[in-house]
Formats: sequence, C-alpha cells, structure tokens
Amino acid sequence: MISLLIVDDDPYIRESLEMILGMQEGLEVAGVCANGYEALEFLQTRGAVDIVLMDIRMPECDGVMGTGLIKGAFPSIGVLILTTFDDDDYIVEAIKRGANGYLLKNTPPQIIIDAIRTVAKGHMLIDPKIARKLAGWLNHEPQSPDHKDARLERLGLTKAEQGIVRKVSEGLSNKEIAQTLYLSEGTVKNYISEILGKLSLRDRTQLAIYYLKL
Repeated sequence: MISLLIVDDDPYIRESLEMILGMQEGLEVAGVCANGYEALEFLQTRGAVDIVLMDIRMPECDGVMGTGLIKGAFPSIGVLILTTFDDDDYIVEAIKRGANGYLLKNTPPQIIIDAIRTVAKGHMLIDPKIARKLAGWLNHEPQSPDHKDARLERLGLTKAEQGIVRKVSEGLSNKEIAQTLYLSEGTVKNYISEILGKLSLRDRTQLAIYYLKL
C-alpha cells in the first residue's frame, strides 16, 4: 500500500485528488494540507508517508520550500510536484531541493497515478514538456559562491546580507538561519525584507531562485 499526503492551497483540488486517488487500489490518502509548513507538521506528528503530492505555488510555504523542508527531515519520502505552472525557475529549484518528480496539473488522472507508483519505486519522473526545458538548465555551468557574492555586493548587499541570501537559497527557514548565524528571528526577517527591497523581489522563493541563477 502506497500512502499519500496531498498538499495544495486550493480546497477543490485537494478534495478532488483525495477522492480520485483514494479510490485506487494500492493507494491510501493519509491526509491533506494547505502548504508546506502544514505538510511538515503533519509528517512530524502523524508519521511519514511514502509520497507527498505537492503544489508549487502556495501561501506561507510554497512547494519549493516545502520540498526542502520535507526532504531535509524525511529523505526517504518521495515528493511529486503537481502544478498548473510550467515555470522553469520553480521546476529547477524544486528538483535541486530533492523533488522526485514533476507533473502538470492538466495531466490525466491515470498518468498521475502511474507517476505516484513510479516515484514510490524510487525512480524520478519529469513531464516530457518540462524535461525539454530542464535540459537547457543542466547545460548551464553554475557560478562559484565567490562570484555570486561579488555580484550581490555590486548590487548593494552587505556581507551579512549576502550570508542571509546564501542560507535562504539552501532552503533554511528564518528560525534555522537565526540559529546558524546566531541572530534573532526578527533580525533575520528584517534582513530578508531589506534584501527583497534592494533586489526588487517579491518573496524568499524568488530570492533563492535569483541567487541560484547568478
């Protein structure tokens, strides 16, 4: 029996997936959550599942951050990203955080079911449309941390702010960054607000993607 946790901020989608997947032989829906933080809390309190089926764009904690949190705490759980957005940046970042598969929400139910079983066996699965885009990213040679820091310095970020950006790109929460850098959570939050303003970015996910693309 493959146990599932469904994570999506849209209640209609959560209920639809729960109903469709719960009817399949060999699949069991253990629970549903509205964002990555809720998913992590569910797993910590209710126990691990085999597969987390997760949306990428959600309030408070999106699928990119959620993937990093879940894989950090439960490396053996398979994370299958399911979204309406075939966004290159989010795709690559989710995979870098450990996502085991990526499908678009317009994928027929049977293919989603097959994908769940494939990932449960330990395989990786990426929608063919996404795979073609991903190939271009894999051929891109990443820049060194020193190069990235130099770029950030030219953009007006201090050494302390550069350190915060690196930690955000690694998927750390404000609490984890605070513990690592011996700061208060409030100070970290203020740093991130300042950084987002300097770089004209909306949220920490955009910030992580921005750093990885430098």
